Amino acid sequence: MIDVNDLRKGVVFEIDGYLYKVLEYSFSKPGRGNATIRIKARDLRKGNTLEKTFTSGERIQDVRLDFHNVQYLYNDGELYFFMDLETFEQPAIPGSVIGDYAGFLKPEMEVKLTFYNAEPIDIELPTTVDLKVTYAEQAVRGDTATGVTKKVTTETGLEVATPYFVSTNDTIRVDTRTGEYLTRV
Repeated sequence: MIDVNDLRKGVVFEIDGYLYKVLEYSFSKPGRGNATIRIKARDLRKGNTLEKTFTSGERIQDVRLDFHNVQYLYNDGELYFFMDLETFEQPAIPGSVIGDYAGFLKPEMEVKLTFYNAEPIDIELPTTVDLKVTYAEQAVRGDTATGVTKKVTTETGLEVATPYFVSTNDTIRVDTRTGEYLTRV
């Protein structure tokens, strides 16, 4: 059991048999009374989000997690296949666990998988990833002075808002936490 004051972004805990990962955390201490902790958490098995308020001093069930460094191999539409870099086992992860991160996965990319009782429940990507642009609209001369952006499509199917000077076959660096364009590589 852990105190709710120990909850921070990224902490995994269990309530009523469901595993949750904290996405947002806020602490408030009114003038009188106990402090309150508000969290927004994602169910790691189903993907649902939960907003919950705790009173300072409450306790919740913590969980023991295992982390494995793996290399992404391929996907077959429903399952994503990885190879454990230590044991060379090849776990197949359902698309519901991968979620929105699918657009950042490239073959041979190294990521960290989180396991709970030998069940894969979460994936941790590197902070940035370099992706090749497969489609970009042509920029019109004179439109670049105001800093406008355009949508481009990358090799993984991810759509990213970029400056007008980015064109097809360029490689761009994207922040995996926000999905935003960082720079052209």
